[in-house]
Amino acid sequence: MASNFYLDGTPDDIKNAKGLHMITMSTPNGKKVQIMLEELKLKYGTDFTFTMFNIQTNDQKKDWFLRLNPNGRIPVLIDNTKTPPFPVMETSAELLYLLKEFDKEDAFGFKDELERNQCLQWLFFWHGSGAPIEGQLNWFGKMAPEKNEMALTRFKNEALRVFGVLEIHLSGKHTGEERDYLAGNGRGRYSVADIGTWPWVNGWDFSGQLTDQDMKQFPHVLKWLARIGERPGVKNGCDKKYQFW
Repeated sequence: MASNFYLDGTPDDIKNAKGLHMITMSTPNGKKVQIMLEELKLKYGTDFTFTMFNIQTNDQKKDWFLRLNPNGRIPVLIDNTKTPPFPVMETSAELLYLLKEFDKEDAFGFKDELERNQCLQWLFFWHGSGAPIEGQLNWFGKMAPEKNEMALTRFKNEALRVFGVLEIHLSGKHTGEERDYLAGNGRGRYSVADIGTWPWVNGWDFSGQLTDQDMKQFPHVLKWLARIGERPGVKNGCDKKYQFW
């Protein structure tokens, strides 16, 4: 069935993969799923394979790739344990799929419905309000052929605003209770909400538009970044094996 699922032109290491397979590049979005899979591997011994994909080739716009993700973006998660293989696009959906299918103890999620909803709130907040803004700041700051001061100002200010939202939440400014993680009762617990947010925020300096001085106004965010960055699963998910450079 798998041979009928993949289109002609699909690389052999993708169409012949068994079990969980990820097509990735170590961008912030790629790191989300890389980290989740590495966390599952450490927790449960979850096996997975991956294909490194260079988005600069623009091969993600070829038919074989669009069969797996019509949006033509990485990462793509393919579950070959299903018949036919089940592809998952969009990083938050990929994290939630892995949580549902492979995290039997909810080690990176929550059984309590209110905690689970809070987790979804922060996962979706970053997916919808954080990543697109920081992505635009990165493009205009690093890759645009011409400098556009209006765009840089707009996206820098908005990036600082969404960082400020995280700071309000983690600092407990309006609740009186500081937090270590984005979701969960009390000080919170590490979850897919953090996994889905950390890679972008941790790359705050990529655009060249944000300074150390800018980030000093977010002390709780900086501590959160350092706390999560020390996790073995996070270090593994950002390992050089996922890099071309």
